Amino acid sequence: MKASKGSGGRELKTRVKTGRNRSLSSKLWLERQLNDPYVARARREGYRARAVYKLAEIDDKAKLFKPGARVVDLGAAPGGWSQLAAQRVRAAEGKGRDKGRVVAIDILEMDAIPGVDILHLDFLDPAAPDILKDKLGGAADVVLSDMAANATGHRKTDHLKIVALVEAAAAFAAEVLKPGGAFLAKVIQGGTEGELLAMLKRDFASVKHVKPAASRQDSAELYVLATGFRGRASEA
Repeated sequence: MKASKGSGGRELKTRVKTGRNRSLSSKLWLERQLNDPYVARARREGYRARAVYKLAEIDDKAKLFKPGARVVDLGAAPGGWSQLAAQRVRAAEGKGRDKGRVVAIDILEMDAIPGVDILHLDFLDPAAPDILKDKLGGAADVVLSDMAANATGHRKTDHLKIVALVEAAAAFAAEVLKPGGAFLAKVIQGGTEGELLAMLKRDFASVKHVKPAASRQDSAELYVLATGFRGRASEA
């Protein structure tokens, strides 16, 4: 592995050799990581993943996180989104009404994060909404999901898997959000139609797609942002 330089001494891309035990896809992934400015920035600033800058950009525009807010992070590992949410709702250093709460949920183990309660739990467990609200001390203001289904390489299958995952996350959000709350989830282009959009438009005042600059330009990922939760239509 080496970083080459141009004739003027300017640092160019780091190149990774394909070793005996490294596939071409692994080589390309490693090169992309090593040359990604957001990966380097995340290391410098102490965040666990580059994805934190996607959330930061979305929040800068949508103002999802307010001091004192209650936030749920589904499929939170490794924890970058939970880190940022905890900082912005003042979950670690706030006092009184300015002290927010963040609960991270994942079936994977996670290292502790200041100001974040971590639940080693499957959010699809029927008991999960009640467990969560008890941990939060009430209903949530924001539900986040940066989850992605494991890819199979078969486009139609992967499309169906991520739609099903986001629909499940949206249904969970409808169980735990307070009126006026927000839901943000990762989707793929062409992957948020039909029942999912109908569900969101029924339950939220505004539904739109956003693609932050920190998302890689060659990626098909988008985020669906639903704000102004009305409460479950069935309850209304």
